[in-house]
Amino acid sequence: MDTLFNQDYKGHLQTAGLTSAEAARRLLQYGPNEVAEPKHHPFLAFLKRYWGPMPWLLEIAAVLALLVGHITEALIIVVLLTINAVIGSVQSNSAARSVRMLKQNLQVQLPVLRDGVWQDIAARELVPGDVITLSLGCIVPADASVLKGTGDVDLSSLTGESLPKTVGSGDLVPSGSVVVRGKLQARVDATGENTTYGKTISLVRDAQPRSHQQDLLFEIVRIMMYVGVAASGVVGIYALITGKSLLSIASLVVTFLMGAVPVALPAVLSIVQAAGATTLSHEGVLVTRLDSVEDAASIDVFCLDKTGTLTKNQLEVQTLIPLTAASTPDEIKQLAAISCDQTGSEPIDAACLKLAVSQDLNAHQIAFSPFDPVTKCTEARVRFSDGQELTLVKGAPRVILARCTQLSPDEQAHILNLVGKLSHKGLRAILLASKTGTTMPLQPVGLLGLADPPREDASRLIGQLQALQIRCVMLTGDDRAIAQEIAAQVGIGSTIIRASDLRKLSHTEQLSTVETADGFAEVLPEDKHRIVSLLQENGHSVGMTGDGVNDAPALRQAELGCAVEGASDIARSSASAVLTTPGLIGLVRAVTESRRAYQRMLTWVINKVTKVIETVVLFTLAYFLTGSMPITLLGMSLLVFANDFATMSIATDNVKATNSPNAWQLRSLVAAASGLGALFALEDLLIWVLSTTVFGLDQNAACTLVVFALVVNSQIRILCVRERNHFWASRPGIGMLVVALLTTALFLGMVLFGWIVPAVSCGAVLTTGVICLVGGIGIDFAKVALFHAFRVK
Repeated sequence: MDTLFNQDYKGHLQTAGLTSAEAARRLLQYGPNEVAEPKHHPFLAFLKRYWGPMPWLLEIAAVLALLVGHITEALIIVVLLTINAVIGSVQSNSAARSVRMLKQNLQVQLPVLRDGVWQDIAARELVPGDVITLSLGCIVPADASVLKGTGDVDLSSLTGESLPKTVGSGDLVPSGSVVVRGKLQARVDATGENTTYGKTISLVRDAQPRSHQQDLLFEIVRIMMYVGVAASGVVGIYALITGKSLLSIASLVVTFLMGAVPVALPAVLSIVQAAGATTLSHEGVLVTRLDSVEDAASIDVFCLDKTGTLTKNQLEVQTLIPLTAASTPDEIKQLAAISCDQTGSEPIDAACLKLAVSQDLNAHQIAFSPFDPVTKCTEARVRFSDGQELTLVKGAPRVILARCTQLSPDEQAHILNLVGKLSHKGLRAILLASKTGTTMPLQPVGLLGLADPPREDASRLIGQLQALQIRCVMLTGDDRAIAQEIAAQVGIGSTIIRASDLRKLSHTEQLSTVETADGFAEVLPEDKHRIVSLLQENGHSVGMTGDGVNDAPALRQAELGCAVEGASDIARSSASAVLTTPGLIGLVRAVTESRRAYQRMLTWVINKVTKVIETVVLFTLAYFLTGSMPITLLGMSLLVFANDFATMSIATDNVKATNSPNAWQLRSLVAAASGLGALFALEDLLIWVLSTTVFGLDQNAACTLVVFALVVNSQIRILCVRERNHFWASRPGIGMLVVALLTTALFLGMVLFGWIVPAVSCGAVLTTGVICLVGGIGIDFAKVALFHAFRVK
């Protein structure tokens, strides 16, 4: 067994790794090799859903209802609050799941030198100073320095670089990278959150994706609640002046609050999101964060990872340049293929093996030397069927040219000029040379230009996103030349900025730069996260795609973080959506479906604002004109179910996606809906007046008729405002029609037969229905004019 000599963090020399006692002490000092996950008690999280502006108002309404003796109404309010709390709790747990999934990659065992003996120890128990063995295929569990051995490590999931990096003694190997060649012995330098991988996980954990759509929805709701509270205050003061009792005033306030508070908003929001997520799941997009379904509607910038997302993450030979008159492209292909490790374990060798013109190479290897980081080349001795032997050397052009001693300076300069042209195109140049004897100098055969090519559907995806008026920005860990070439091929643009140049700028300059750049090269995980955050700070809604560890923080931060098919567990758990089928068309499907979800929520908001204005105006005018409320507290409770919870059918409505990003125009929306609400209120007020003057109903029966009118108008209003044009311009969803018919039929039976509420004559009910229907058609024409004037679309 080898004895390794290394130095620990305290400067003491050790020759056999750490002792178990020292490892235990450091484990206490540095903590486990993992990222701490914040703990949240599920029951306390559930109780928090009863805390906030909307729950407070409903809770106040429930207390007031109890004070005035309306126990049934108070129970109804409590049930509504609980329904919302349950639905909300079921739908939100993605952040904790993301961190748990990320940590699973560290839960492996590997050989560790403890007490002079190699032992298999869990990666979670590694501490700084441990000596470990990293074998082929091993995921590096902690930041480490190589003590012995050489090999290649794949950094693509960390940095986005397409090619593995060769490492040897003294080199740093970051956690999260993968050993793809060789075997290494290394000393652990950092564990847990102090590692490269751990810092990335911390960025993911601490990323704060905000639901802008929900923020705006709750802002609209807040305005409506202010309207309800203000109106109840005005009417309450008037009632107090006119000598009404405090209990009747309390009942009046509860009625106003129940009319203004959007009781079903959390439930409707969750159902709309879940419906969109279900639709996307059938189209190869798995949604893991429900609020992203609606947030993606406003996305106007999409950040696209290059390696593995826009490209295949597989090296291919893009260009062949013969360097001798006798060389032909087919001969170079055959020689390149036979010069490789035939297992294809090396990325460059795998690319060269694909060049074989036929399976019969007419030659076989008799000796092979794998890539050596010192000589920077591979070497193969091959024998052809006619007995001729040839040595084939493949690798870094400058190193191999130094061994081509028969070339003149001009010939070497010409070849280096060709290498420069390949590099300018974003291709990695590999020189293939040969010799016939052991003492003969090498002769150049050809240059191979390798690159990670774009996916077949990448250009089409970019075109479709741009057609949806979404700006595309490419992010990659590769160098600028490669980034520019890929960006040009897929149609993104040519303004590519180095991440290192972006870091040198002031914050103001960074904000300006992200507005004009088509892409960023040589980026680190924190760069991607920063770029997404800068775009959001500029007011953009941002989408992000990726497949690796380096993409995870940005995927988490974006409004829509989309992990591509085949992405790492880290990327999938951090993203808000995951493509489950090959290709990138799922991104377009996610955007279009989110825009449909936006249209459904827009319908709900317009309906809600219209309803609040309708009830507030009706109650206020009726009370000032007649000195009494046109609806009882029980009637208001029934109306909440008939209106707010019937609107859940909006989640399945038949809607069309817009061709541009959606943005909530708060003032225009409220203004247009307020106009509609006022018209509906005048119609309801007419029925309130007719109920006593024409139909001769007493106070209780008149209130019942008004409840029926409000219920019918609720169904008409939903069918009216769901379409931005006239209501007949598109067909409603079957579910919406069924709910509207069932709700109307239920309340028709209640009113005619006196279930729960006082009965009303058939003639009065029929007349009310006709007034609502005719009035609804007239209001629809007013709606089209209002939507056009205030640009609601």
